[in-house]
Amino acid sequence: MKKLIVLGLAGLLSMPVVSMAQKRTTKKSTTSAQKAQQSAAAQAAAEKARQEELARQQEMQKQAEIAQARMDSSLAAPASARPIPPSDVMFKKTVWRAVDLREKQNLPMFSSGKQITKLITEAVKRGELQAYRSDTLNTPIPAQEFFGNMTPAETGGGLTEAEKAAGFDAPAAAEDDGWGTPAPKKAAPKTTTKAATPAPAMAVTTGNELLPNELYKLEIKEDVVFDKKRSRLYHDIQAVTLVMPAKYNSLGFEKPIASFKYSDLARVFRAHPDEALWFNAQNDAQHKNLADAFDLWLFSSYITKVSNVGDARLEEQFGAGKKGLLAAQQAMEDIIEFEYSLWSY
Repeated sequence: MKKLIVLGLAGLLSMPVVSMAQKRTTKKSTTSAQKAQQSAAAQAAAEKARQEELARQQEMQKQAEIAQARMDSSLAAPASARPIPPSDVMFKKTVWRAVDLREKQNLPMFSSGKQITKLITEAVKRGELQAYRSDTLNTPIPAQEFFGNMTPAETGGGLTEAEKAAGFDAPAAAEDDGWGTPAPKKAAPKTTTKAATPAPAMAVTTGNELLPNELYKLEIKEDVVFDKKRSRLYHDIQAVTLVMPAKYNSLGFEKPIASFKYSDLARVFRAHPDEALWFNAQNDAQHKNLADAFDLWLFSSYITKVSNVGDARLEEQFGAGKKGLLAAQQAMEDIIEFEYSLWSY
């Protein structure tokens, strides 16, 4: 009887020891399984990140190939939408025209939400349009440089001492006369009771780039060509340049942002008829495409430069302000008179 009692007590004493051992074994196996799961999850995450990075690199390579192909295609294409064979050209004169989209006649190209500048910037952003550094159309630029040129410079930054001495650090006037020169200051009225009102500060955007409704200046480069085969004068547009207005440039003068081949622009206009809209305020059923508006010359402009031996603009030759405007009017009348003088009755 005593022997049985001793054996029972020994069994009872040995039971917790066995249970603790089992718990340790179970805990070790659970920890090992968790570590294995964590290791597998880490490997899966690393593999997923590697696949994503590979896909991103492949996408970047594809985009680079598309951009290169677009650039090569644009460089190979003629600037004119309807090039005239050189053998048919009896007379040619290159003319530069300024277009202010705020003018009443140009507002159909600058309607709310469908500005021509908005269409151009979005086409560059999508990769459909190739930008060039100047209207010579020889140096293509990437989209990053294009949007960098649309960003107004900080006031007073990056000027040399010579530029500061020349007065480039002075703030631009709130309005200009359309030639990039500040408007003359008006004399303040002589009053003794009220202080003179300070001049309005230069407008500066808070975003990274100018908005489409702030890009209201264009410059058109065209060849005035007399086609002897068709016996008529053509205004063959070669390039369209986006210009930053003087009031958004801290240096106080107009700055070209980028130029585009007109043939590329006409292709984009035709590809997006709903966005490339010339708004007909008199008849909503007769809105036109911007390519047709350029062909029909449904815009107002004035001549700023005619090809000359010194490559000088009219304001440099004849002076700014009214003298420049009179010179522009004279240049336009000279072209019209030349066309009329080609005929005899």
